Parts: sequence; structure tokens; C-alpha cells
Amino acid sequence: MPAFEYVALNAAGKEERGIMEADTPRQVRQLLRNGELIPLEVNEVAQKQKRAENRSFLGSGRLNPADLALMTRQLATLVGSSSPIEEALGAVVRQTERNASRRIFSAIRARVMEGHTFANALALFPGAFPVLYRATVGAGEQSGHLPEVLERLADYTENRQHSQQKVMAALAYPTVLLLVAIGVVSALLRFVIPKVVEAFASLRDVHGNPLELPWLTRMLIASSDFLGSYGLVLLIFIALLIAGIVWLLRRPLWKHRYHRLLLRLPVIGRIVRGINTEHFARTFSILSGSGVTVLDAMKISAEVVINIPMRESVLDAAERVREGMPIHKALERSGYFPPMMVYLIASGEGSGKLDAMLERAAIQQEREIQARMATLLSLLEPGLILFMGGIVTLIVLSIMLPVMGGMSQIMH
Repeated sequence: MPAFEYVALNAAGKEERGIMEADTPRQVRQLLRNGELIPLEVNEVAQKQKRAENRSFLGSGRLNPADLALMTRQLATLVGSSSPIEEALGAVVRQTERNASRRIFSAIRARVMEGHTFANALALFPGAFPVLYRATVGAGEQSGHLPEVLERLADYTENRQHSQQKVMAALAYPTVLLLVAIGVVSALLRFVIPKVVEAFASLRDVHGNPLELPWLTRMLIASSDFLGSYGLVLLIFIALLIAGIVWLLRRPLWKHRYHRLLLRLPVIGRIVRGINTEHFARTFSILSGSGVTVLDAMKISAEVVINIPMRESVLDAAERVREGMPIHKALERSGYFPPMMVYLIASGEGSGKLDAMLERAAIQQEREIQARMATLLSLLEPGLILFMGGIVTLIVLSIMLPVMGGMSQIMH
């Protein structure tokens, strides 16, 4: 039974929007009238998505990580309890409160009821369901282990969501602290220092000559004058600089150079390698455990590797595996992957438990990343406080030095 998105007027004259399942648009209008609603517009969800595809907006529908994790868990629970996939999708549609999510899953359900596979229906929304998700679901359908595959996908999406939340929460305080520091220093230079300069102009030595200001005070006054005269120009320059950097990083050559530079940085490089290694190992584990061939699993897993040089090394390793080289040796040649992961993959290849060893490698990398991030953030917060305190101290010294110098000359 297809799904239809409708717009109708209620008894109070207000518009109501929703999604309803029926055989025809005419039946939807009749059901709306029976519910004391006046139908204004009725569109089949699948046809609406098809028109979006023809306008090159395919994949415009997106799910946030929280919704994707929740709905994957719901599907895993329902399918695991022997519910047909179309009934499970219908239950998800009824339970969700977001119109965008309801629209996406209604279109998927309509396509499944037309006879398409679940993985084929997910392909309507590549922006909502990444290639890992679709490939894993397809492998689960082909092997007959869709409930188990959905359970693993639910665990994976929930872990990704929790990891992202932890990072965002950890970065919130340093970000706010940095913004406050910039705001305080800018306010002091823009509004406080000009008032102090007026007071400095009245200072005289014992001979009645204007008092010579210390170099620190002169630098502070020059900074305040520059900010007062060219503050807006400076903001525009910074905005243009950021826009230029973003534009450059969208070019493949510069993006490749930037990603390679990240790998060479002392602390950031290890974190970047760890994050990409964890994503690759966990994705490879899910795919290999779901029945996807090793070569296809490696190529799909390369899509979740954000760093371009590391992604190229995975694709190069896949070609070497196709030629007969063991997986661990092919990955070891790049030099990007840690020895522990290479050892665990070699152990998995030898014992026939590759997916379990990959999962263990992913867990080990995740714990190492969390430890490094915690250490880095624990140093970043006091560092920002010290930096802010140092700037404020310099400003106070710049103000106090002329006052103290003037008083000492007057006393003599």
C-alpha cells in the first residue's frame, strides 16, 4: 500500500500536514473528509521522491545520527521478532514524530511493497543511508541474516552517535572559553584603552614635558588605534581568508596536501590516523561478518576513511589483495596503520575469525583515541585560561607602568 503526503484544512481553518497510507489519492481525500478535514493537496511519497531525483535532488532527504540510530534499533528489534520488513517499516513510520523521517521511511516502505529489496529501497536516499549501511543490508538480505545484520548496524550507529556527542561535549567548554577570551580582549582594546590614553596625555614629568610611555604601553595604544580604525576591515579580511581556505580545501590537490599535512603533525597526526583506522576496522568487521566478499568489503570500507592518503592506501591494499597478497601485509606497506591492528588482522586471517579481530582492533583504537583526546583537552583548557590570563596581565601592565613611572618622577 503506497504512502501519500497530504495538506488539509481543519475545522479551525489551519493547515495540517501528514502522511497516510491508502490505495489511491482519492481514498486519501475521502479518509480526510471522514476526519472532518478539507484536503488541499495529496501527493504520493514515492512519486515525489522520483520527481526530486529527476531534478537532481536525489538524496536530499537526510537523517540526523540520532534518528538513524533510533530507527535502526527499532527495525532490528521488529525484524528480529520475526516481523516482515514491510510491517516493521510501517511501525517505524507510525512511531516517528519527524516529518522528514516519516517521509523517507514511507517512501522506502512503498518501494519494498512494490517488490524491491530493502537495500534497493534504501538507495533512494544515499544522503540518509551511507554506502556502508546499504551494502550491509544488501549482504544481510542475500545471506538470510538480516536481523543479525541490523543488530550490528544498530550497535554501530549508536556507538558513532555517542562518540560524536562525547567529542562535541568535550569541545564545548574550550570553544566557549576561547570566544569569551577573544571578546574580552577585543572589548578592552576597543572601549577601555582609548579612555586610558586620554588620561596618559595629561601625565607630565618634573620639567612639565609629556611623559614618555613604555614600549609595552605604546604597543597597546597602537593595537587599540588599529582595532578602532580598521576593526571592520580586519573582520572582513578574516572572513575572506576563511572563505579562501575553504575554497582551496575543496580543490582535490589542496585537499590532498592538507590531509597529508595532518598526518605529519606530531599530536594531531596520531589522532587523525587513529580515528580513520577505527572507522575502517569497524566497517570492515561489519561487512566481512555480514557475508560481503573481502575485496568489496575493503573498497566499501575505504569510503568511511575521511583522510585521502589513508583512503588511497586502503584502495591500493585492496588491489594487492586481489593479486594474492594477505590483507595484513597489504595494509602494513602503507605505514599508516598501527602495528597492533596489523597483528590482529594477521591473527584473524590465520584463525578464520577476521571480523572478530577487526572488531577488537576497532575497540582498541577507539579506547586509544578517547585517551588521547582526554589528555589533549585536559591540557587545552588550562592552556586557554593561561593564555587569556597572560593577555589580560599584559594589558594591565601596559596601563600601570606609565602611572607608576609618573608617580615615581613626581615623588622625586
